[in-house]
This record gives sequence, C-alpha cells and structure tokens, in this order.
Amino acid sequence: MPAFPAATTRSRVRVPLRFQDGYGVDAELVTFHGLTDGQEHVAVVLGEPGPVPLVRLHSECLTGDVFGSARCDCGPQLREAVERIAERGGVLLYLRQEGRGIGLYNKLDAYALQDQGLDTYAANAALGLPEDARDYTAAAQMLDALGITGLDLLSNNPDKADQLRTLGVDVRDRVPTGVFATPDNVRYLRAKVLQTQHTLPLTELPVAAPLTELSVG
Repeated sequence: MPAFPAATTRSRVRVPLRFQDGYGVDAELVTFHGLTDGQEHVAVVLGEPGPVPLVRLHSECLTGDVFGSARCDCGPQLREAVERIAERGGVLLYLRQEGRGIGLYNKLDAYALQDQGLDTYAANAALGLPEDARDYTAAAQMLDALGITGLDLLSNNPDKADQLRTLGVDVRDRVPTGVFATPDNVRYLRAKVLQTQHTLPLTELPVAAPLTELSVG
C-alpha cells in the first residue's frame, strides 16, 4: 500500500506547448483531486510513457519559467525537460513550490540578501525559513493516480529521489539535467553542489564573478 492517501485524476486536456525558441510539442495536462497539500499541481504527459517513464519534478519558478530570469537555471531546465521527456515518453510534474517552497515574496527577499553576499541557503536561513521546504508527497500521489510506480527521475537533486523512494516510488535511475550556467547564476549553482550535493560538475561551472559585478536580475 502507498505511504500516502490516494489522489484521483480530476481532468485531462490536450494543450499544444510552444516555446520561444520555436520548439513545440503536444501535451496532455492532468489535474487532481485529493492532493495532501491542497495545491493546484499539474502533470504534463509527454510522448508515449512506457513501463519506466522519464519523470521530472519541476518546482514552479515565476521569475525563471515565465520572465526568463538568469539568476537561476529553472527556465532552461523546464525547456530541456519537456523535450527530453517528449522524446522518450513520460511526465513532467509542475509543482507549485515557488522558491523551494517558501513562496515568491520570500524568495525575492532572499534574493536581496544574496546581493549582500549570502548564498541561496544562508539567505533562507537568515529569514527564519527552511533551506528547502519542499515535500514531495503530492508528487507521489500524482504518480500513483497516473499508474506510475517505477520511473527514471530527471533531476540533479538527490533529495527528490530520496523522498520519492521513502514514499514507495521505485526510482530506478536519476538522470542529470544539463548545466545552464550564466554569470548571474553561477554562485547559486555552486551553492547547490556544495550545500545539497546536486550532481552538477563544478569543473564545468565558471568561476563566480565578484558580487559587485553580478546583476540584480
């Protein structure tokens, strides 16, 4: 039995996705009843998922996904994930967990502290917030409702795989994303490697510019 309450699918709708670089793909967006956190998470089904689909848990990032902020790598990761999952067949879970679960306003407050020299995790702590407040129980519910019990996880973050496994999901392999470094996000990427063991190769990350040279973004 799953280690969480069952959720059910609520609706399914076809949506053609089009990105600014011209890439396009048809997707099926799935909504759910009964998610434990009460958020409006969405599953994006791409291609023809097989017995072991490729799955990404993508946390919402308004600044990166929508506005193209260069302070993080979220927008490029989202774009990459859609194409890679569509080619193999699988699901992208778009999770409403802005700022690693602390919310948009708090994330922007943390950005201001990062401009003063703190890394992304220390900035959260300085605000009295968790380094990472995300809980993936709802993601496991969504996968269960879609009939997915085993998967390959497209992620650099070992915590995502660990949480899913604890919840009873068979994560067979963790597949790293690309490296999307910019002068504005290299300190952020390095912090993810050093603080939470993200599988990003430090040797491929450029040396961070002095803080005074980093744009606010």
